[in-house]
Amino acid sequence: MKLDPAQLQRLGSLPIKARVIVEGALSGLHRASVRGSSVEFAEHKEYSIGDELRHVDWKAYAKLDRYYVKQFEQESQLTVYLVLDASASMKFAGGGLAKLEYAGLALAALAYLVIQQQDKVGLVACGDRGIETMVPPRARSSHLHDLLGVLDQLMQKGGTGDESPAEALGRIAELSRRRRSLIILASDLFDPADETVRALSNLRAQHHDVSVLHVLDPHERTFPYEGLTEFQALESGAKLLANPLAIRKDYLERMDAFVAKCRGTLANAGVDYHEVSTDRPLEETLLELLVSRARLLPGARRDAGRTS
Repeated sequence: MKLDPAQLQRLGSLPIKARVIVEGALSGLHRASVRGSSVEFAEHKEYSIGDELRHVDWKAYAKLDRYYVKQFEQESQLTVYLVLDASASMKFAGGGLAKLEYAGLALAALAYLVIQQQDKVGLVACGDRGIETMVPPRARSSHLHDLLGVLDQLMQKGGTGDESPAEALGRIAELSRRRRSLIILASDLFDPADETVRALSNLRAQHHDVSVLHVLDPHERTFPYEGLTEFQALESGAKLLANPLAIRKDYLERMDAFVAKCRGTLANAGVDYHEVSTDRPLEETLLELLVSRARLLPGARRDAGRTS
C-alpha cells in the first residue's frame, strides 16, 4: 500500500515516518526483483567521468564488456552527508506538502537507512544564517535519534533567508578532502547565480558521489491559478498582482527551461539528478534514489567483488 505524503505526515514521530518510508521502498525493490528487474550490487561500480583509469577492473571489462571501477577496503564504510535546503522558498506548499517537509522526510528516511547499514551519516542545514546547522557524520544508533531530532526542529521552523546551499557544499568539500563521500542535497535549486549547481559539479570533480533531489511543488510545475491573483516571493517579500492567464505560458516556458538546465548541467558533471514532486509517494522517491546509489542498498557490500 502506498501512502501519499499528506497521509504519511499524519503518522507519529519522525523516526516512525522514516521507518515507514524505508520499509515501503525496500518492499518496492523486492516487488521489482520478483517481476524480473535485476540490479547488480557489488564492491565494483560502473565507471563514470572523473574516476581514475588506474582503478578500472580490466578483467571485469573483458568478461562483461562494461567498465567497472574497483572499490577498495578503506572505502567499505560509507560516509554520507545529507544537505537540507531550509531557505524561505522551501516553505512553499501548493499541491502537496511544503517542499521543506517533503525534503526533510526524504532525508530522514535516508538517515535511518544509512544507520541501519552501520555507515556514517551527517546532516547539514543551510539557506538561512539563523538556522545553519551541521551534525557530524557518525554511525552509532544513538546518533540517529540526535540527527532526526535536529531535522525535526528544522522542518518545523524553516528559514526566512535566501542563502544558496553553495557555501554549505563548499564546507563539506573541505571536510571530505581525504575521503570520498556520498553527498545528497534536497533543494529546489532556486539560485539566480547558479552557485549551487557549480558547487555540486565541483564536488563531483573531486570524485565524491553526488545526488540531488530537486524538490518542486506540483503548482510550480503546472501554474494552475485562475482569476486575478497576488503572488508573493517568500524570500524577498516582493508582491505581484497579475492575471495568471496572461503570464502562464511565459512562466511555464521559463520553469521548463530552468529544470532542463539543472538536469542537463548536473548530468554532464556526473551528478545523479532526480526531479521530485511533493505529491509523489516518498517511498517511490527513495527507491529511485537507492537504485541509482546502489551502495546504499542492504547487502550491497556483502557481495563484494561480484560483477556477474
